[in-house]
Amino acid sequence: MKVGCVKEIKNNEFRVGMTPATVRAFCAAGHTVYVEKEAGLGSGFSTEEYAAAGALILDKAREVWEACEMMIKVKEPLKEEYDCFHKDLILYTYLHLAADRPLTEALLSAQVKGVAYETLMETNRSIPLLTPMSQIAGRLSIQEGAKYLEKPFGGSGILLSGVPGTPRAHVVILGAGMVGSNACKLAVGMGARVTILDINLERLACLDDLFGTQIQTLYSTDENIQTALRDADLVIGSVLIPGKSAPKLIKREYLKLMKPGSLIVDVAIDQGGCCETSHVTYHDDPIFQVDGINHYCVGNMPGAVPRTSTIALTNATQRYGLMIAGRGLEQACRDYPVLFSGINTYGGAVTCKNVADSLSMDYQDIRNML
Repeated sequence: MKVGCVKEIKNNEFRVGMTPATVRAFCAAGHTVYVEKEAGLGSGFSTEEYAAAGALILDKAREVWEACEMMIKVKEPLKEEYDCFHKDLILYTYLHLAADRPLTEALLSAQVKGVAYETLMETNRSIPLLTPMSQIAGRLSIQEGAKYLEKPFGGSGILLSGVPGTPRAHVVILGAGMVGSNACKLAVGMGARVTILDINLERLACLDDLFGTQIQTLYSTDENIQTALRDADLVIGSVLIPGKSAPKLIKREYLKLMKPGSLIVDVAIDQGGCCETSHVTYHDDPIFQVDGINHYCVGNMPGAVPRTSTIALTNATQRYGLMIAGRGLEQACRDYPVLFSGINTYGGAVTCKNVADSLSMDYQDIRNML
């Protein structure tokens, strides 16, 4: 198969869909790989490294789009890339369509086969292509949160760990999945006081066993959320329903309960955010304020640490990508039905029910189309 990889054009996005090692693996399997010149520089990979791995280097992104049958990216295509779509192109990347009707409509119009990292679910219910970025985003949420609590950045001026004789910062985490558990791990490690809420009692029990009296676990209800927010210095929004818009757990009126200068880091912003007042921001201007509460809503948080993120992501995506490229998407799905869960668009139809529900669009079961 002809496989392509282009430079990401999202604001301050430095990750890349394939490393030289990934290119080498695809070439060894008999595929032709086209890479845009300087596509990997942001992650520390030179054009010469890609060429040495067997890639054919093209000067322009459009040339790569036109040459390939399968495009491997990191982030969802932006409007400037829509006219590069072509019928039966396999697009293998994060899509986050539940919060992006224009992209969904562009994929449907061009009959692109959209395979989304964030909805591919294994038989054990794990989401292997989302996991590495969730781990990074969870840890970054505390790292970035600690920074933006500092007074020069508009925060309340509290140190997460405190020092002897002073109170520690209170970190409230909504969601105990991969993002939330990694945020919890780092917050505890930095010495903060941590409360974590979820509706999954098994997850809460697991974290309780792991951290014991270092954290407070609470069942997630509106009442418990409001109670926790009153004393919060840093709130991490990390709820996830694969492929679906994030539930709005933090209502605008709840902001009035919070301490001035406290911070919400809405990691769920890719799926629309779990706070009613959230909107997407970027690394070069990450913070805005509503009712005295700071919001950090960067939609590509792991892009701030692209070397780590790119290697972690491609470690996960390579296996499934080789299956698709080696057998074609349709046969790969028949041989390994887990792949069905990753297909969001196919033949001009939305094939992920959660995406269809979120956008109020018609849904077509992919199994009935092959």
